[in-house]
Amino acid sequence: MNSLKIDITKCSWLASLICLFVYLRALNCDFVNYDDYQYVVDNPAIRLLDWQFVKESLTASYMGWWMPLTWISFAIDYYFWGMNPFGFHLTNILLHAANTGLVVLVADGLLSQELRGTGQSGQGKYVYPATLLLASLLWGLHPLRVESVAWVTERKDVLNGIFTLAAIFCYLRYVRLKDKAGYSGTVIRFYFLSLLLLLLSLMSKPISVVIPAMFLVADWYPLRRFQKEKVLHILLEKVPFVILVIAISLATIYFAAGNQILVSYSDLTLFKRFMMAGNALFEYCQMSLYPVGIIHMYILPWPFPPSYTVKTVVIIVFSCFCLLSYKKTPWLTVTWLAFILPLAPVLGFFQNGAQSHAARFTYLPGVAPSICAAALLATLCRFVATAYPRYMRVVPVGVAAVLVIYGAITLRHIAAWKNPETLWSRAIAIRPVGRAYYLRAEYFLRVGRYLDAADDLLKSINFGKKAGFTEIFNLHALRGDALSKAGRYEEAVQEFTNAIELYPYPDYFFHRSLALEHLDRIKEAEADYVHAGGQRGPIEWRKTY
Repeated sequence: MNSLKIDITKCSWLASLICLFVYLRALNCDFVNYDDYQYVVDNPAIRLLDWQFVKESLTASYMGWWMPLTWISFAIDYYFWGMNPFGFHLTNILLHAANTGLVVLVADGLLSQELRGTGQSGQGKYVYPATLLLASLLWGLHPLRVESVAWVTERKDVLNGIFTLAAIFCYLRYVRLKDKAGYSGTVIRFYFLSLLLLLLSLMSKPISVVIPAMFLVADWYPLRRFQKEKVLHILLEKVPFVILVIAISLATIYFAAGNQILVSYSDLTLFKRFMMAGNALFEYCQMSLYPVGIIHMYILPWPFPPSYTVKTVVIIVFSCFCLLSYKKTPWLTVTWLAFILPLAPVLGFFQNGAQSHAARFTYLPGVAPSICAAALLATLCRFVATAYPRYMRVVPVGVAAVLVIYGAITLRHIAAWKNPETLWSRAIAIRPVGRAYYLRAEYFLRVGRYLDAADDLLKSINFGKKAGFTEIFNLHALRGDALSKAGRYEEAVQEFTNAIELYPYPDYFFHRSLALEHLDRIKEAEADYVHAGGQRGPIEWRKTY
């Protein structure tokens, strides 16, 4: 038994090191103009790490979210690295590597009753540790994890992950020790440690509000606690966790509503949200099984295409099948529940943006399917070893091939996060949308590539016209600014005129007057200058409300 513990510990370290090695490529990545500037680069709050900052992090929200530990972690990075993205990426990578190692321990806590006693002699003694290692690598190396690791902003994912996985591990240890020897000081310490770690996870990102429900699912299977203990005792055991979750949930909703980041139900009906949820779950399953062509931005189409209905029906049918199979295949029911429960807060019922789904949302939901897949492969190995021993090597070779493919796709995906140009170029190549062209143009403007910015803004304008985008005047004004800086004043005047006709903001008159001066159209320039009044600001994105 002690040798098995050592093997499991070694597997945990090995999984962490493999994941660390694969993700080191992200150290060459820069900040990207996709929330990184708001969260880090242009966030002055993180530049002074003192008790006042800690206090404000604990008592206020930023960008609509209460995530004090995430902001504190950014401040610590800034303290040591300044604005060098290397340090911020290094922290993300180290956290994800640690999370991958924790998955080994969580998998052991879940699978020990089912698989620990199998194959403890000869070569079979390696099957169980190898199963735990496989579970962690299927999760940690999967291309769906890249967005959470290579994107600095998603520090909240990897930071929440380490506390959540540690909370689950402590809960599983609490259950195992209590089953063996009843209540003791060690058992109680693991219980309260799990509660504390859940609090820390919620302070990193409130996505872990579903953990008490997931504990109950695990209690049913594979822990089988409902067969050994009184149901009332198991439910009462969860009360402190539920109270904690309710308190954090109310605080999160309060901060989000106060900052008006949630989409109202008048704009997006409950029926539409159900359709969004069905489509998102289908996409998550598809990306999990076929992780090719994953991008970081999936914009919600309007109106919803017929495919949303088809995918929702497929998900409903599959969900019913999984739930009704709880007697014959409880592992399938539990895996599906453990997959959809962590996704529930981000399936659109509390919509806070224009995304239909996102790879980063699968960070925690991906754990259970990975553990289940590894367990099924271990069962397949035992079957093949017994029935078809000559083909025994086929399964391990196939599994190794899958991991190598995952690693190769992940490395390629990480490369897309090198800078904003590579990120948006990849998105445009796979699924072109107006916003992607606009954000790549924003980067081109920042680095002085004005004609490239003008070309991208024109494409974004064309997408906006087709979609009936109400704030398209911003794109015309930005294109006018890009053309003016590139010395194309005639075209710049036309773009500023287009913007003024749609939304006559005073700044637009001022910038058009500057372009007119370069064309020696002095009277027109003077008229625009007067019309601009005292406005002399740069071209910025303007809202219509």
